[in-house]
Amino acid sequence: MRLQPASEKMTLPHMNQDFIYLASASPRRAELLRQIGVQFSTVVADLDETPLHDEAPRDYVIRVASEKARYAGQNLAPAGAIVLAADTAVVLEREVFGKPRDRQDGLLMLGRLSGREHCVLTAVAVHFRDQIRVALSESRVEFRNITTAEAEAYWNTGEPADKAGAYAIQGLGAIFVKHLQGSYSGVMGLPLFETAGLLAGVGVNALGLAVELAEYRV
Repeated sequence: MRLQPASEKMTLPHMNQDFIYLASASPRRAELLRQIGVQFSTVVADLDETPLHDEAPRDYVIRVASEKARYAGQNLAPAGAIVLAADTAVVLEREVFGKPRDRQDGLLMLGRLSGREHCVLTAVAVHFRDQIRVALSESRVEFRNITTAEAEAYWNTGEPADKAGAYAIQGLGAIFVKHLQGSYSGVMGLPLFETAGLLAGVGVNALGLAVELAEYRV
């Protein structure tokens, strides 16, 4: 899937929107939306998130976030509602690490990330009036070396089981992070700079401020 930056803004009549629908069951994304004062209700778009054959990681997260937002906007939220969705992937050498299938898969992920730098991609999509706008956050995260005993102890906490890449930077997984370049909230799962920019484009302004960012047309 080829994506081109959208050069023009979404053209909308004057409105006073202050409520959206979050198409995610993630408590982390809900927490981040509350952090910037956005009022929302949650709907869950349970879709197949399997990567397509030879799909580039950036295309993958943009596609999945867009599909979640579109599905929720057309099937779950009230007509005319603003719907926000996101998708996060940990990427190592072009391989997408989603949520671990089981303990063995989670320990394998942690072992491969140990002592190396990886990329975290989070795409955010907004669906409104049959239009989709998307922004992409890309961060670099470097892990210190993780011993087998540490990885097993971490898995046993239960924290990694539902996290992309088998770790949570906002939780115990932070002890493995040696260096971060990019968006902390993006690594958590909802980059707030990009989110605020997209929402501002449909009339939901955190603090009443406009945010300039690169968007992608889907």
